[in-house]
Amino acid sequence: MVSVAKHPSRPYRPSLPSLLLSPPVTRSACGLCRPSCDAASEEPTLSSDSHAGLARFNAAPADTVEHALLACCGNRRWARRLTDHRPYPTVDALLAAADEASYDLSLADLAGALADETSADPHHGAPLAARTALRAAHAAYESSFGHAFVISLDHYRPEERLNQVLTRIRERLAHDPDEERAVAADELRRLARSRVARLVDQPHQPDHPDGHLAGRQPEPPAPRVSQESNDYGRPDSPSVAV
Repeated sequence: MVSVAKHPSRPYRPSLPSLLLSPPVTRSACGLCRPSCDAASEEPTLSSDSHAGLARFNAAPADTVEHALLACCGNRRWARRLTDHRPYPTVDALLAAADEASYDLSLADLAGALADETSADPHHGAPLAARTALRAAHAAYESSFGHAFVISLDHYRPEERLNQVLTRIRERLAHDPDEERAVAADELRRLARSRVARLVDQPHQPDHPDGHLAGRQPEPPAPRVSQESNDYGRPDSPSVAV
């Protein structure tokens, strides 16, 4: 199997089933649209809920876990690998496993996962000029590379994200396809890692309407948004597609 090489220097949007019994999470390729943390650090801060969430993650039915993970990265082999390697002793071990599974995606797996991401619009309160510029930048990127622009914005504050997305799209449009594939693969890995961290960091909600542990089958994952904090100022996941 052809694997995407590890980057030497760098470490959407479906509803998650409530296996982890967490609120629905949407994915976007850049983090402008997902619930995200406003901290400037790249790593999400894990709360005490993450330990209970990890226990539920380890104990939940395999199909429920796999479905939840497909909301973090749209590749079934990736999701099944993380599911099959349970139980994880710590959240750090789970996140390290998510990284390794991302590094080991084949070119075909990567292409499918990127195709599963969707671009997200900025918050409706953003200036019209900014929304127009972002849509045009997304269109240019998708025309050049055939998939949504993916970027993790966890380490940027909400007010910095729109400018960062526009700047990075312009920079990455200059890449050749192989160079951009490597960059997009690493950003997708970061997004998936952040999504998994949030998956196990949500409080237990036994009455959540999506609860699969009550016997319901999970709904198919919805398309992921490729930028995780894609609302440019609204709380959203730290990694979404713009």
